[in-house]
Amino acid sequence: MAAPLVLALCLALGPSGIGFPDTATATGRAILMLRVNRVISGFVVGSALACAGMVLQAVLRNPLAEPYVLGVSSGAGLGAGLAILSGLSAASVFMLPLCAFAGGAATLLIVYGISAAGGRLSVYGLILSGVIVSAICSSLLMFLVATAPVEGMHSVMWWMLGNLQPASLELLTSIAAVIAATFFGILLMSAELNALTMGREVAHHVGVRTGIMLPLALGAATLMTAAAVSMSGIIGFVGLIIPHVARGLVGADHRRLAPAAAVGGGVFLALCDALARTVMAPVEIPVGVVTALCGGPFFLLVLTRRRRRGWIG
Repeated sequence: MAAPLVLALCLALGPSGIGFPDTATATGRAILMLRVNRVISGFVVGSALACAGMVLQAVLRNPLAEPYVLGVSSGAGLGAGLAILSGLSAASVFMLPLCAFAGGAATLLIVYGISAAGGRLSVYGLILSGVIVSAICSSLLMFLVATAPVEGMHSVMWWMLGNLQPASLELLTSIAAVIAATFFGILLMSAELNALTMGREVAHHVGVRTGIMLPLALGAATLMTAAAVSMSGIIGFVGLIIPHVARGLVGADHRRLAPAAAVGGGVFLALCDALARTVMAPVEIPVGVVTALCGGPFFLLVLTRRRRRGWIG
């Protein structure tokens, strides 16, 4: 019930305060459309990151898992950085997201290949491989930034900190369609995700074909993450915060948890972006900075609680 009201508030927030632009003028209508596209973009990206985090926490059985644990965001960032610095991103509005998606998908394949090298896929191997590959991709991206001209360095750094202003309506529509289709696929996997939270062995004994469902679930989370990152840049902690909050509100059944995470993630990121636009107006803060300020303390809170209960470490 509160979600439409919060989104309307995000739409009304601007550098000059709360209020809608004068739609009687062409300038006012243009400003309103920019805000509408940005709120929609924030909702779509936030929903994708939250659902991806939910899936990874279920599959990896790790409360601290989020879309970046497998290195997908770092791979997407490296792909986007190469596209920006090489000039490919100027050829078409779709080139940057395509390169980011290719980088994220390639990273997942590498991580999956390393963790399954012994003939058996290990959840802990996935996490460890993701951390290692993510560090390598981040180092390569920092090398590119350090050796890039000033203009290219500024573009890459701004993209890395998160930017929800879509390059075009066609791009926003395409990314939203991919994310929506993947979300419905996750809904169809809800029963299997419920079983996977109890462990691969238990899931196998209750009839889940874990050898198929695990790659499908990881692929869905990666597709959602890569699609979101390809449009908005690297925005962290949404996939960590929202699944925990949604789980506390509606329970752990993924048939209810998935819609709650999608709506919660979308509203949360749209609100963070509205704050980023207005807190220090006319200076705009990258939305990734706002989510990091929210997510850092939340991460420490979750880590502390799990350690006290003996679930981690």
